[in-house]
Amino acid sequence: MNVIANNATVLVVGAGIMGVGIAQVAAQSGHSVRLYDTRGGAAEDAKRKLGKTLDALAAKGKLSTDSVARTLECIEPVASLDAAQGAALVVEAIVENLEAKRTLFRELEAIVAPTCVLATNTSSISVTAIANGLAHPGRVVGMHFFNPVPLMKLVEVVSGLHTDGNVAESIFELSKRWGKVPVHARSTPGFIVNRIARPYYAETLALLAERGAEPAVLDACLRGAGFRMGPCELMDLVGHDTNFAVTRSVYEANFYDKRYVPSLVQREMVDGGLLGRKSGRGFYDYREGSGAPKPAAFEAAVAPSATRVVIHGEGHVAERFVAALSGRVFERQPGSDWTGIEVDGASLRLTDGRPASLLGIDVAVFDLPIAAPAEPGAPLAFATSTRCSPAWSDAASKWLRAAGFHAQRVADTPGLVVARTLAMLINEAADAVQQGVCTPEGADAAMKLGLNYPAGPFEWLSRWNVHAVISLLESLDAHYRGERYRVSPELRRRAWNAA
Repeated sequence: MNVIANNATVLVVGAGIMGVGIAQVAAQSGHSVRLYDTRGGAAEDAKRKLGKTLDALAAKGKLSTDSVARTLECIEPVASLDAAQGAALVVEAIVENLEAKRTLFRELEAIVAPTCVLATNTSSISVTAIANGLAHPGRVVGMHFFNPVPLMKLVEVVSGLHTDGNVAESIFELSKRWGKVPVHARSTPGFIVNRIARPYYAETLALLAERGAEPAVLDACLRGAGFRMGPCELMDLVGHDTNFAVTRSVYEANFYDKRYVPSLVQREMVDGGLLGRKSGRGFYDYREGSGAPKPAAFEAAVAPSATRVVIHGEGHVAERFVAALSGRVFERQPGSDWTGIEVDGASLRLTDGRPASLLGIDVAVFDLPIAAPAEPGAPLAFATSTRCSPAWSDAASKWLRAAGFHAQRVADTPGLVVARTLAMLINEAADAVQQGVCTPEGADAAMKLGLNYPAGPFEWLSRWNVHAVISLLESLDAHYRGERYRVSPELRRRAWNAA
């Protein structure tokens, strides 16, 4: 393995936010770091700004003054690429442009030693394409950090077709020494995080397109499932122009696979300049500092009176209804093929992907409370059959509130909100594993560390059920009749093994 020593010289090319963050992490790990940028004075300015940031952290007691001094002493702004001589590693963090990165690496090959590793911090460009045409393409590897670099633990170590396995392993080990958590990835569109994350945005945008729910309701439901931010507020934060561009690039790179098709809703927002926080308006209005509206406060309810109540199924969801009926007479059907509650012939069911309208007249379906045991008052979507009586529609909401859920009414669409989103995240991760992009463990680590997901897709799968996930995806596919919801072969294989 081509080991990069702890005291090896590192050249960082690009003195923007990512580049200076990488330089900081390398310097704090004891490396002599040279920082280069084509813009005159940019490297010096970046070091000065970093010094102010580190001094502020020292003033708060988060860093010692000695460690700040040592870090800054290790970073040397340089005026020429000739400073790459003697470097064991070059990390580029320049503009996301294939030809620019190729040109840089061609210039570096004439300067650095044959053993020097050339790492790219690209978030979306093929590592194979960047290495194409170089004299030593085997030393080119992706080293994809996440912003802000000093705080975010994840590094995607991306191997292209030419990448030498020893080179990838050396970067993997170096990342660990820098205090990061590396995961191996194969160079495919979006790598791990940007690929697997697409459904988190796409399913919400699809629901908005068919007027399934308002942004605030969708955000509340997904926060209730444990996500720190709902997809609408997250897209507003990232910027709709940025999010739309990433989606479009993944769509085009996958030869226009319908699974990644961009949203007309988002394109219209970009065309109209509604970019989110950066423009003052997106899904929410930030001009007065208000942002996303909060849902109404949760009001618990007493289980409505009924002549005959039957609790179907087992597990934590069924037990929530049992608790709501404390001191009441009810029946149990633990072997039922659905989970929920039956009240005088009407039913309130945990979604299996089918709309309520396909299941009967007085039928309501509710979303997947994956964050078990859900906190009392956690928002949870529900929908009623188009033929449902007003009385049962109202009662269904009360039964959910009696069970401790903050019922959020949405349109009767397959899979509701959380269930369809998680099923698609799981499905995308399964495809990534099936195609050799990453391991299940790598997918889980990447999504938790790169995007602060409450769990990884395969952790969700273990809490759920592979047959239930497939059934839900098949319901979505039957309803929308397109390629978008096709089931991953990896999930099929897991279902066969679980049978």
